[in-house]
Amino acid sequence: MNALIFGVNGQDGYYLTELCKRNGIEPIGISRSGGLRGDVSDLGTVGHFIKTLNPAYIFHMAANSTTKYEALFENHEAISTGTLNILHSVKKYSPEAKVFITGSGVQFQNTGQPISESTPFEAANPYAIARIQSVYAARYYLTQGIKVYVGYLFHHESPLRKQNHVSQIIAQAVKRIRDGSREKIELGDVTAQKEWTFAGDTVQGIWTLMQQQQIFEAVIGSGETFTIQQWVEQCFGIINKDWRDYIQIKNNFVPEYKCLVSNPRLIKSLGWSPKITFNELAQMMVNY
Repeated sequence: MNALIFGVNGQDGYYLTELCKRNGIEPIGISRSGGLRGDVSDLGTVGHFIKTLNPAYIFHMAANSTTKYEALFENHEAISTGTLNILHSVKKYSPEAKVFITGSGVQFQNTGQPISESTPFEAANPYAIARIQSVYAARYYLTQGIKVYVGYLFHHESPLRKQNHVSQIIAQAVKRIRDGSREKIELGDVTAQKEWTFAGDTVQGIWTLMQQQQIFEAVIGSGETFTIQQWVEQCFGIINKDWRDYIQIKNNFVPEYKCLVSNPRLIKSLGWSPKITFNELAQMMVNY
């Protein structure tokens, strides 16, 4: 039994790979830059892999996780077209496969209140547009008998987080400061709240969702927020430094949101909940 992971190079791909191995499934990673070489936006490539490998599971994790307009076509190709390519190929070649399509908390209308599966979508940026399109494709193929699941992921972190995310920017700077650096970390609105779930726990939530056939869309998040300042305080506390000596706040910075938080009641009803705490995650990332 094997599993295809499109977009294997990110943190989610790594933890999915490890999860598959623990469950006796051979993970086969596909990306444009590692594992098996392949572009999820190319139908011929996707169809070839699914036809020849006949996977039991397929995970679509490929995306550039940015809401910037400049990534409009890149995200459309990877997320929207990629989803259609996978689902079309599964229907044609491997209709018994279980498919996971990644959704995101940022594709919903955000009033600062906890977001659930019933919260309306909002196409507020190009990334959200692509995610919304992929969900409607998944819903259509579900009516065609394909076992396709959508997990709406909220912020999740790990030592493998890309270097441009604020959690990693702070953790890496704290490591350098511990080693003697006197640099300043420039941050925007440190009162903004988001979730800080461990990526390994989030991946376990994906697996939990796919092990049943009553629920096909679920928010996967901790439902617990912390401010960026709390993350800064936690990380600097590990090295016994006063964070105020190393932080510089950007003037006139406008955050994308003040609060992004999930309502994970549904996924928790399936028996999942995150295990790694906020403090443990900070220790993990600073000491990695």
